[in-house]
Amino acid sequence: MTKKKAARNNVSIPIISKETGSARVYSELRHNILNMSLPPSYPLDEVSLSQHFNLSRSPIREALVRLASEGLALTLPNRSTIVAPLDFRSVPEYLDALDLLQRATHRSAALHRSEEELKEIEEAERSFRLAAQEGCESGEWLAIIEGNYNFHMTVARAGRNQYLASFYKRALEEGRRMLYFRNEFLFKSLGATVDRLNLGHVEIVEAIRDRDADRAEQLAYEHASQFKGNFLEYLEQSVTAKVKIVMVGRAAGR
Repeated sequence: MTKKKAARNNVSIPIISKETGSARVYSELRHNILNMSLPPSYPLDEVSLSQHFNLSRSPIREALVRLASEGLALTLPNRSTIVAPLDFRSVPEYLDALDLLQRATHRSAALHRSEEELKEIEEAERSFRLAAQEGCESGEWLAIIEGNYNFHMTVARAGRNQYLASFYKRALEEGRRMLYFRNEFLFKSLGATVDRLNLGHVEIVEAIRDRDADRAEQLAYEHASQFKGNFLEYLEQSVTAKVKIVMVGRAAGR
């Protein structure tokens, strides 16, 4: 994989696609936003990107609009664009919404899935497991993040409720970069394993196969709670690690 330097701040952008025009720009920027090579709030300047990709500004603008529609970029009032910030203050609200939507979509899938949709869910679970294995060996989390997204969205679509699936899709998209931090935490602090990353997926598939809606909902809740616990623990360690603790001894003669 070759690399080029972005025009600002020397951020490396791997060249990962042979696509041309807007699709290539979108693919490469999206890859680097999700793997944090382009950090939150990083400026996505149309002129600099046009020079980097050797394209006119029109396909650059199209790619940025597409990224913004996925919640990965943000257009500011002055019409400049940045990588979407991560507001950690809203994390508790986000996690509550994810929990409710995950429970509803997975319960609905157990009730309404077809045999063909069950096969798609089983295949998505196998694909995620392979991605998890490769990610644990390489330390590359993007395939795991995408595999997790595809698994849960395959379940959501099987629930046959387009509104729940749409809201859940938005929640999963907004949480992909949180998954990056969570996976880094698991790998560096706990030692990531396929079982730890895949906690609950196999059981969720079994519940949907058995049309056990109560169990599917309970497993979805436990799965969301596991992610919540991991991520909040990551946040706690990240914050407290930066706090300087001064040990004050007893005064002399006391």
